[in-house]
Amino acid sequence: MRTEIPPTSLTLSDPRLGDMAFQLQKFTVSAGHVFTERSNYFSIRWIEAGLGSCELDLATFSFEAPALLFSSPYQNFLLKSQTAVIGVCIRFHAEFLCIETHHEAIGCNGVLFNNVYGVPMVRLPPEDEECLRPIIEQMQAELASGALATSEILVSYLKIFLIRATRLKMAQDEDATKAFGPRIPPILDRLKKLVEEHYQSKHRPMDYARMVGMNPQALGRLTRTYFHKTLTDLIRDRILKHAKWQLLHSLRPVKEIAYEVGFEDEFYFSRLFKRATGCSPQFYREYETEIRGGKNLAPTYKAS
Repeated sequence: MRTEIPPTSLTLSDPRLGDMAFQLQKFTVSAGHVFTERSNYFSIRWIEAGLGSCELDLATFSFEAPALLFSSPYQNFLLKSQTAVIGVCIRFHAEFLCIETHHEAIGCNGVLFNNVYGVPMVRLPPEDEECLRPIIEQMQAELASGALATSEILVSYLKIFLIRATRLKMAQDEDATKAFGPRIPPILDRLKKLVEEHYQSKHRPMDYARMVGMNPQALGRLTRTYFHKTLTDLIRDRILKHAKWQLLHSLRPVKEIAYEVGFEDEFYFSRLFKRATGCSPQFYREYETEIRGGKNLAPTYKAS
């Protein structure tokens, strides 16, 4: 099995320096190959043909065309192809469209991107392919034209695409619940609530196993089955989601953020963060804030 991009690659792009803020790119991953990427872009991969498996950070799940796969900035995306995988990838920087800022308008944050508990994949029935494909074609035509206000039009097309994909993902989850009962066992719903309540202070899987009244090994098997990651990784991902938001949207010291999520040792927290994102908390904040011109900061933290 060959790797088409080194698994440790971290490609940081800066729209201020002329790097692309939006890209539409066709791709092929040969059968039996591995494609891996980590960048500071949001990515949408439309799998038009093929099947394989995907690792996103430490979560692993299978896919089969036609489907959409989603990854967030600084996540490690790894695709293993069983057959040749063909598709198109949309990459966009938060400076182009920040899905967190437009959360209420688009609704994809926490559904398609930044969902600690879900699989970032949408199946594409034929009727939905027919609905989404013209949007891709319009994006391609607009990129080729280079006409006035191309960026503004591309943002509009991207929003429409994300809204439709979000609706489809939510409908598929709802249909699965109606057809097969709850998507996850009730005990995992309780686990999710407990993680949301205690991730800042409780980091050990055994603490949560005790609270739900279950053997740690058995609970771990359930989280791997339904969340596609270990309980340790689930807790880690929730901690990092909180830390990333604070680093991007405030000027609070790294030490203070580390302490808030339960780490008295700032350097241990920084090592954990770097293993997950490929860069230090301070670099993550400074680089992304500079690229976005400080627009990521909450009003109370913006420089006067």
